[in-house]
Amino acid sequence: MIVFALAVLFLIITPGPGVLTTAGFGAAYGFKPSLRYVLGLFLGTNMVMLAVITGFAAVILSMPTLRVVLLTLSMGYLIYLAARIAFAGAKIAFIEAKSPPGIMGGVLLQAINPKAYVVNTSLITGFGFMPDNLTLEIILKILITNAIWIPLHLGWLYAGTLLHELNLSQRTQRTINILMALSMLLVVFLAATFAQGRTG
Repeated sequence: MIVFALAVLFLIITPGPGVLTTAGFGAAYGFKPSLRYVLGLFLGTNMVMLAVITGFAAVILSMPTLRVVLLTLSMGYLIYLAARIAFAGAKIAFIEAKSPPGIMGGVLLQAINPKAYVVNTSLITGFGFMPDNLTLEIILKILITNAIWIPLHLGWLYAGTLLHELNLSQRTQRTINILMALSMLLVVFLAATFAQGRTG
């Protein structure tokens, strides 16, 4: 169980679309207004987890044409977000939008987030610790995952709000934006490649 908890920590804490956009919205709107978006990510994450547990994700992703369409759409959307991060200008607001993020935005991001499927598949199918009671093991895995997921994402959100308050030079801010965008593209590419390999 400890090994599983450590796996959750290291898999979730690495920068991906969810944590990067969480920090971005924190920087753009502040902590409290962005909580609705984080709630959406939370709901979306648990929906993906349920899809993995029930096998629905595997069934959908086993259809070659649909898998290609979903991966193409998700990659296109995430590349668009990365571009918004890279060209956010002089403000460390990784995603610029005219209205505050909402719950549905978070849910939709997780629904097309390759890393969400890769991470949840790895956690649910691996790191077993109760072979004699798989139902209880899955329930505990869900509880442990959420117990770690919530404070980590709130921490990323808070970090974004702190960045918003720093008086950094334009050059430094642009460098941070570009590095965040590149790291997001790398993580998304690796996750999508791994997901395609697992379902191919």
